[in-house]
Amino acid sequence: MSRLYSEIINQRSVTGRGVTNLSEASTKVSVDSVDFWYGTKQALFNISLEIRDRSVAAFIGPSGCGKSTFLRLLNRMNDLIEGTRLTGTIRLDGADIYSNNANLVDLRRRVGMVFQKSNPFPKSIYENVIYGPRMSGVRDKARLDFLVEKCLKQAALWNEVKDRLNHSALELSGGQQQRLCIARALATAPEVLLMDEPASALDPASTAQIEDLIFELKKQYTIVIVTHNMQQAARVSDATAFFFQGQLIEFGPTEQIFTTPHQKQTEDYITGRFG
Repeated sequence: MSRLYSEIINQRSVTGRGVTNLSEASTKVSVDSVDFWYGTKQALFNISLEIRDRSVAAFIGPSGCGKSTFLRLLNRMNDLIEGTRLTGTIRLDGADIYSNNANLVDLRRRVGMVFQKSNPFPKSIYENVIYGPRMSGVRDKARLDFLVEKCLKQAALWNEVKDRLNHSALELSGGQQQRLCIARALATAPEVLLMDEPASALDPASTAQIEDLIFELKKQYTIVIVTHNMQQAARVSDATAFFFQGQLIEFGPTEQIFTTPHQKQTEDYITGRFG
């Protein structure tokens, strides 16, 4: 197996970025025998896995393999697409999120989403952060001010913008806009944070800031990240899932996936011999 990934994983211990003990952490998201269709086209086949609380799970695989589709199942974003269908079960803290009595508004509050391309609203920095709480009925100015400062600090953005909260969010750099979107997601007090290629459009310095942020946020949140950057997956995740053609080929602790994978398909993809 590539020395590069061994060095990356070993470096995490040197820098104090320890890995969550997955055997001791409780299950936050449980997926059992999930199949998914866009109309008549089946996109996912018999997916089963468990994501542990306060850990980072990374989804890797070639373009079109189903990893982003699967990510969007975890907060029912695919419900917005006409003609989709799912069988199997997805549970959050043991409750089936696709049951008839599931509260969709509450689900999307508990499971936040950060997209590949930063999408700040054409409003002030302040208004971006409080958008979710305000939509939920929070009107107290002191409470909103507290949330803005708290979430911008969590997103490692407060010191950069605290003197211009009333300026347009569109004035921020790309990396700052992405961290603002993370702050906006955090403002609704989620338990799980989904990230779909959150650093793919950013420069290396901004990417490093996002990775630092992921490490800090996992102390409080369960994070699921889709990434094409396998080195990034090795750096930030506790568990890694390899998808191919709508199937989950292998899922396990990141160190095992990147150093001693059980499936030859996984090894071929990680070492660049894929296809």
